[in-house]
Amino acid sequence: MSATAVHSLWTTAGGVTSAAPVEKFKAPVIEYTQLAPVLIVIGVAVVGVLVEAFVPRRARYYTQVFLTVVALAAAFAAVVGLAAGGYGTTKAHIAAMGAIAIDGPTLFLQGTILLTSLVAVFTFAERRLDPAAHGNHVDSFAAQAASVPGSESEKEAVKAGFTTTEVFPLVLFSVAGMLVFPAANDLLTLFVALEVFSLPLYLLCAVARRKRLMSQEAAVKYFLLGAFSSAFLLFGIALLYGYAGSVSYAAIANVVDGSVTQIDPALADTMGNDALLLIGGAMILTGLLFKVGAVPFHMWTPDVYQGAPTPVTGFMAAATKVAAFGALLRLLYVVLPGLAWDWRPVMWAVAIITMLGGAIVAITQTDIKRLLAYSSIAHAGFILAGVIATTPDGISSVLFYLGAYSFVTVGAFAVVTLVRDAGGEATHLSKWAGLGRRSPLVAAVFAVFLLAFAGIPLTSGFSGKFAVFKAAADGGAGGLVVVGVISSAIAAFFYIRVIVLMFFSEPKADGPTVAVPSPLTMTTIAVGVAVTLVLGLAPQYFLDLASQAGVFVR
Repeated sequence: MSATAVHSLWTTAGGVTSAAPVEKFKAPVIEYTQLAPVLIVIGVAVVGVLVEAFVPRRARYYTQVFLTVVALAAAFAAVVGLAAGGYGTTKAHIAAMGAIAIDGPTLFLQGTILLTSLVAVFTFAERRLDPAAHGNHVDSFAAQAASVPGSESEKEAVKAGFTTTEVFPLVLFSVAGMLVFPAANDLLTLFVALEVFSLPLYLLCAVARRKRLMSQEAAVKYFLLGAFSSAFLLFGIALLYGYAGSVSYAAIANVVDGSVTQIDPALADTMGNDALLLIGGAMILTGLLFKVGAVPFHMWTPDVYQGAPTPVTGFMAAATKVAAFGALLRLLYVVLPGLAWDWRPVMWAVAIITMLGGAIVAITQTDIKRLLAYSSIAHAGFILAGVIATTPDGISSVLFYLGAYSFVTVGAFAVVTLVRDAGGEATHLSKWAGLGRRSPLVAAVFAVFLLAFAGIPLTSGFSGKFAVFKAAADGGAGGLVVVGVISSAIAAFFYIRVIVLMFFSEPKADGPTVAVPSPLTMTTIAVGVAVTLVLGLAPQYFLDLASQAGVFVR
């Protein structure tokens, strides 16, 4: 058979006759400059993986710390550049073939995530808190994550001075997912971003140097509950696709509003079926509320906060909340504003039980990390009050609160890493008795963070709560504000109890010592205190910034 005959056979078999003009493949249009923050972080994360493979072990730590800090700083500079170029306001648009929204909330949240992560990474790099093992400085992470806790191979890894420097590329991959999560403009991008930032966190939770079994248990719990969350999200995406015939936010919103013009014949039977919309929307909300840590989806939070290495807990507590609330805001304000009558009552209930549940259960806690975990659950409830406002002020107040809260959280967990006894970090509250007499500066700094969590005036916590509650009251959710104020009063009790314990109790003879950190952790704590006081004393500039950034592109 001749070559031409064969050619005509396969072109006909492929459904294309050789006479018909072949339609040219259109290359996707990707705006690389506007995606620069994400691309920088992912690019350096890949380089970090190569560093683990090719750079000699003794040089890896310094290389990874340098690369990570440079990546986060460069990505933040890119966000500032985009904001200065008007991409948060006049030039806001949908990029990457409809997958990513570049607008005010995206840039504000990305900037917050990058700055928080940059400050948190300094605590990852800290190596002066634990006594040196076999002449080597050690950090908070297992010498060799693959070795069984307590085994000979683990002892040999410690003796050889190994360190798990893979935590730095893992942090970068997680940050990259968090940057895409609040910017996602279709449901598949949302799901991929969720997985990209969750999987590294499962690993990071499992690599604590001390209490490794507890750390691994925390990681397994987080992984299992995270898998449930992902399953809910994916099922919800499938149902919404059946309802609207598209995974794009704008297309779904059009079908919800009834402004859709043409219907795909294949989807004509299911399109506009309200049962699919309500069940699918509820499932996606469930997946996002899990990441936010709202009651009753909060079960992972206390165990993971307690078991994970404290630097990871600080990073996760701050950055994950910012990314998850960003995605939740975009979903409710861009995709489902037409369903506000349906989702607002449900969110009211979730916000109320989250505020009260977090505050009441926190009173019973005896471990400082669990106490901060329940405190973060109560804060999720306060932020939900702003989400429920459904006004432009609601968006800007939530953005401001997230910015303020994230720095207080990273600072507070950085202080927790300093208080130590023979077994590592002394996290039991009884060990903190008399800390103000032993180390007045550390106790005073922690007291500032606790007062900010409590929402005492002249701290960032007060400015944030005031903004969120005002937006909720203006949006017709006055009842929520009353519950919020009651919860804040309950929460103030256990924060002030810790302050009283530190300053007005007698220090125990065998009490913990406060380790002297390197400039890295000092920087983290100093930035946390500075942001807490600046946003408390002069919040107006940042409130204005948040209100300028509070408009979603549709």
